[in-house]
Amino acid sequence: MSANGDRPENRTPKRVQEDGAPLLSFQVITDTHVTSDPNHVYNRNLERALRDIADNAPASRGIMHAGDVTDHGFPDEYAEFRRIREGFKGRLPEIRFTTGNHDVGSGVWEERLARFLEAAGASAASREARDLGIIDEKAELRRVWDDFKGRLAEIRLAMGSYDVEPGVWEERLARYLEATGTSSAYHDAWIGGYHFIFLGTEEADDLFCSLSARQLDWLDAKLGEDASPEKPAFVFLHQPLKNTVAGSAEAQGWYGVMQDEELKAVLSRHRQAILFTGHTHWELGAANTFRAADERLPAMLNAASVAYLWTDDDERKEGSQGYYVDVYPGSVLVRGRDFASGTWVEGATFRIEYPVE
Repeated sequence: MSANGDRPENRTPKRVQEDGAPLLSFQVITDTHVTSDPNHVYNRNLERALRDIADNAPASRGIMHAGDVTDHGFPDEYAEFRRIREGFKGRLPEIRFTTGNHDVGSGVWEERLARFLEAAGASAASREARDLGIIDEKAELRRVWDDFKGRLAEIRLAMGSYDVEPGVWEERLARYLEATGTSSAYHDAWIGGYHFIFLGTEEADDLFCSLSARQLDWLDAKLGEDASPEKPAFVFLHQPLKNTVAGSAEAQGWYGVMQDEELKAVLSRHRQAILFTGHTHWELGAANTFRAADERLPAMLNAASVAYLWTDDDERKEGSQGYYVDVYPGSVLVRGRDFASGTWVEGATFRIEYPVE
């Protein structure tokens, strides 16, 4: 535990302390990308994040994980995740999960990307990428990817021509559900009188999220339960909606809901909701980390990443971040947390007022 003078409550802005004890507190993490190597930086970052929560949030009612629990969805990666979580047994609240593309995608996204790039005239880089095991951090593939990052929608359509083998979705989803203890691809829970809703893809796509009409109708109904403009409902989805939060601009390419307009239509009827997403890894405090509610859509927040971060300069950055959330009468306070340094993220404190007008 941190020394008393360095405890987070002693670094909280004075106006937050004046609110008194919150009605409900929870944390939001995403993109942990656990690997099979216990010493990998991603694994160590998850351990650090969970230790931060265990030390500083004893009253937490839950940790909400917005997807990409593992790096590839492999059994040994889930085993390593379970080992890390068990190391904090009795010290943490329940962790609830959404599916990420790395968890339940078909697992051949990199191969499809290489095929597309080869067809587009990047054959040399594609061959090298295959020879290197299709590791996207490699410099040459990174360069090629940067050349095409503004064309992700086109890439997605091209990749779609390669059919996923029968049974892949069922196998990947079953493994994820068993490892995380989650009941289904999408689910909900009431915690302390507040509704928590977890959306999830229903296809083994390697990049995008696909929501069935049934799931969208389910969301509409769930958001209508005990609904009030004065009472927030918390929604979690891995991929952000296009042109909303950090990293989701069409040119940036990291939006990823196939039913983008349909989901926006549902959310427009329930502006008391707050949507948390991951996927982009964009660091907290960047432009559009928080998208305030307007006359059309509810509030939305990008939750960064525990494994590593991305910047507005379109560059990877080592780091590990997430949110502490406190619910008060008439408002929700969201504070960005730097798990690596154990401090609050400057410029990433957001207060969402209720009732929604």
